[in-house]
Formats: sequence, C-alpha cells, structure tokens
Amino acid sequence: MRKTFSIITAFFCLFAKLGAEEARVSIARAALAKGESAQGVILNELMGRADESILPLLDAWRKDRLYLYEPTGAPAVPVLLEGAKDGKGAQVAVSVATGKAIGLRLVADDLNSVAHSANLRRIMKAVLDLTDLSSANRAKKLGALAAIGQGQQVEKLPALERRLPLETDPAVIKALREALALVRLKSPDVEIRLAALRELESLQSLASTDFIKSLQKDPATLKDVRLADAARTALLAVERHRTVVDFGGTLFRSLSLGSILIIVALGLAITFGLMGVINMAHGEMIAIGAYTTYVVQNVFANGLALSPFGVSINLPGLHTTGWWRESYFLFALPLSFLVAAGAGILLERGVIRFLYRRPLESLLATWGVSLLLQQLLRLTFGANNVQVGSPVYLSGNWIVGDVLLGWNRVFVIGFATLIVVGVWLVLTRTSVGLLIRSVTQNRSMAACMGVRTERVNMLTFALGSGLAGLAGAFLSQIGNVGPSLGQSYVVDSFMVVVVGGVGDLVGTVISGLGIGSFDQFTQQYSPMVAGALANVPFVGGALQNLAQDSAVFGKILVLCVIILFLQWRPSGLFAARTRSLD
Repeated sequence: MRKTFSIITAFFCLFAKLGAEEARVSIARAALAKGESAQGVILNELMGRADESILPLLDAWRKDRLYLYEPTGAPAVPVLLEGAKDGKGAQVAVSVATGKAIGLRLVADDLNSVAHSANLRRIMKAVLDLTDLSSANRAKKLGALAAIGQGQQVEKLPALERRLPLETDPAVIKALREALALVRLKSPDVEIRLAALRELESLQSLASTDFIKSLQKDPATLKDVRLADAARTALLAVERHRTVVDFGGTLFRSLSLGSILIIVALGLAITFGLMGVINMAHGEMIAIGAYTTYVVQNVFANGLALSPFGVSINLPGLHTTGWWRESYFLFALPLSFLVAAGAGILLERGVIRFLYRRPLESLLATWGVSLLLQQLLRLTFGANNVQVGSPVYLSGNWIVGDVLLGWNRVFVIGFATLIVVGVWLVLTRTSVGLLIRSVTQNRSMAACMGVRTERVNMLTFALGSGLAGLAGAFLSQIGNVGPSLGQSYVVDSFMVVVVGGVGDLVGTVISGLGIGSFDQFTQQYSPMVAGALANVPFVGGALQNLAQDSAVFGKILVLCVIILFLQWRPSGLFAARTRSLD
C-alpha cells in the first residue's frame, strides 16, 4: 500500500514538474518565433494556466530583461541573467526553457533583448490576469475577477467559464458568477443578455449598477421590451440590496461611535456625578491617550525625536519586527490608561481640588487647562496630525452580506463592552466602588463616617481620565491623531452624561448608543431629509441647503432632539439617587 502511494505521489510530482517545464518551453518558443503573430499564438496557449514560472518570465520579457544568447554555429537560446555582477559586469545565464544555468556568465550589453510590441504586451497582460485566476492567493483571485468583470473583457469569457466548475470557495464562486454576468452583458445575443441580467438580479450585485444603467440607454434595449423590463427589475433588486447594505453599515458605525462615546462619557459620568465638576479638559485626556499610543508605536519601531520648548528629546527604538512590532497596541492600551490617569491626578491635585462647590470657576479653569494642554501637545508633537498604523490583527475586515465590518471597529465595540462590565464590577463589587457610591450619595455623611473624600475624589478623577485615555487609544486606530482630537467628542460626551442621568452607568450606556446611532443615521439619510424640507414654507430653502452638509445637519438635529428631551425629563433617563439635602 505504501509503495503504491509512493508511486502515485511521484507521478503527481513529475506531472507538476512537466507542467512547469511546458510553460517555460512555451515562453522560450514564443521568444524564438519569427513574427509577432506567431509569438501571439504561442503566448495565447498560456491562457488560464496555473504556473508560477509564467509571471516572472513574462515580466522579464516586458521589461527587456529576456535575452537571446546566440552561440556561433548553434541555435539561439533565450536566457535570463541572474545573480550579482562580477568585475566585468557579467551574470549567470539561466535557460528560459529549463530554468537551469547553462554554465556561462554573460554581459547584458553584449546580448539582444527579445523584442515585444504593444499587441504582445496586451496578450501578456491577459495571460497574467488569467494566471491570477488560478492563484492560491484568494485576494489575487478576487482582484483578477473584479478587473475582468469591470472591464467586460469578452475575450476572457471562455477562461472564466472553464474556471467556474473548478472553484469551491463561495466568495470566489460569487465573484466569478458576477464577472461572467457583467461580461455577458456585452454579448450581441439578446437571450445571453437576459440571462446575465437575471443572474445579476439574483446576485444583487452592487458593482453592476452602472453597467445596468448603461444597458438601459442602449438603443437595442430601448427597442426590446423584455430586455428593458429585465434591466429595470435587476436594477430595482440591486438598489433594494444597497438600501439594506447602507442600513447595516450605518448601524455598525453607530455601534462603534456609540462605544467610543460610552467610554469617554463613563469618566465624565463618574467625575461629574461625584464631584459636580464640569471638566472641560476631558477631551485633552483623550488626546493624551492617543499620543501615548503613537509614542509606543514609534518606540517599538525606530524611536521618536521630540522637541518640546526647544529641548531635543530622543526616545530610542526597540527595532522590533514581526509580531513583536504588531503587538505594540497591546502595550499601548494599559499605558494610555495610566498616562491619562496620571495627567488626571495632576489636574485634580493642582487645580480642581481648590475649586470644589464652585462650578463656574472650575469650568473656566479646566477650559484654560484644556487650551494649555492643546498647546503643549502642539509644541511636543507638532501642529500637524500624526498617523498611527493599525496592527495586522486590526487592519482587516469581514464582509457580511456586502456590509464591511472593519476589525478595528469590531475591537472597539468588544473592548467597550468589557470596559462597561469592568467599571460596573468596580463600582458594585469592590471597596473602592463602595466609597465612590457613598460619597456620591452624601459627601458630608461619608466624611463623618471616616471616608477620606479627598482621596476618593483623586482616585475617581484618575479613573475617569484613564477611561478617556483608553478612548483616545481606540480613536488612534480609526483616524489621525491631532492636538484637538478630543474636542470633537467632549461635547457629545457631556450630552451623553446629561441625557443618561448624571452619575448613572446604565443611563450612560443607553444614551451613548442612542446618540451615536441618531448621529450616524441622520448623516446617512440627511439628503432624504433635505428633499422633504424643500417644500417647508419660508425656511424650506435654508433648511435644504443646511441639510446638504450631512455632518453639521446631523449635529444640529441631535442637539435639537436632546433639548426637547430634557424639557420633558430634566434629570435624564435615570435620575441619580442621593441622600443629600442640597
């Protein structure tokens, strides 16, 4: 049995080897053929072959690195020159037909490169495109299918048809069916076009929208009722699917934005609910967390040069590679929390502890600290935004029903859930949480019972600032990092706290998800709102113009809804329970 298995294995290895040699021999024959048409016929034989030798050989031919070695009294030999050059500029000559060295070192300037024309280059590109169809790399295969379908390359239709029964990957099969249908739309046969339209309708292909619209304008389509009806039906199916995809994408973005708002607002909910301090510098804690991630990334790489106040500081790099470098974000998360928490302790000890029970003065003071911190970040890291690269495990995405789910946003949603659970456990299952809740309910009575309220204030402020730092680390994976990064979120976070109920954890979560969702859906569907507002008397035109800027219009609508909600429930969704008489 083993002997039989060994013979079969050897046979398949020999077959694979012969297949590779056959492709090499074909390219060598084409290089030696007389006339462009003869060369094109031979190269066309390579269409659809899965052979790794095709790409480098044709690439060398196109770039004039395929040469003819013509020994005296012997036939010419197509060769490649490989390896380092010696003192005379000679390199090792490798036969194209065999892939083995011919035992000579040749100089490129002494040889004639194999000629190629524009037509031959087109044939080579077609061969390479179809070679990617047989690639083991899924991304290459999908890219080649998309290029053929979008280009409606009719000449490659037979190769696509031969490929369809060989595929087993559902995603590749769907892409292959889509490419076949798009190419068949170019067919002069009405029945083939009808079948292609029915296929696109069943696939609900988003990429086919422009092609179907172009087909609808075709004179042949306008004359044929069946073709016009089929195109209209297919387009309606695609547009219905697009509506579902847009809704799913908006919902996903809403969850990720809501998760970030929850993390930022948790800190505000704790500090504002406990101390009654409106901390306008909370946004800068977000920026500190994001810049901490940027510094960690550079330390794991080649280091970072900083010059705050003209003082040059060089942070040495660890020069890590591979997964060690990709793991920088796992170290950046706790560091972002600790650095932002440390900055929060300094702020509380240096400024805020002198301004308790003076809300207006604390608001103005923290606003001033916010401006100072922004300027400090500009002096340290520069006024321009910096880019934080996402690690490999956060750079990809999943596609579910044509909805793109980025791994970075999925990570934010998942980690935000863990943070909410962690904060809830800290507040309800630890002695620190007991102290925080006691001070929140009645500060004076807690102090009379021996609770060191100043220390509780400091720890609470550190916790809130650390959570903002974590939010900054997450934001660094979604966009650029700049000195004013936190300003885009701090106002929304205050609204989350007020709507949810000051100091209430559940209310903060519900409010964060609600405001994030309302903001994203408003931005997505603001053009529809703009159309609806067009006929409003007196202000219709102004509102319609405003609605064209979806981001601004979304913020305005969110603010208006929140104002109306607070008129109905001034204490928010969940009013904080307190035993205080004031």
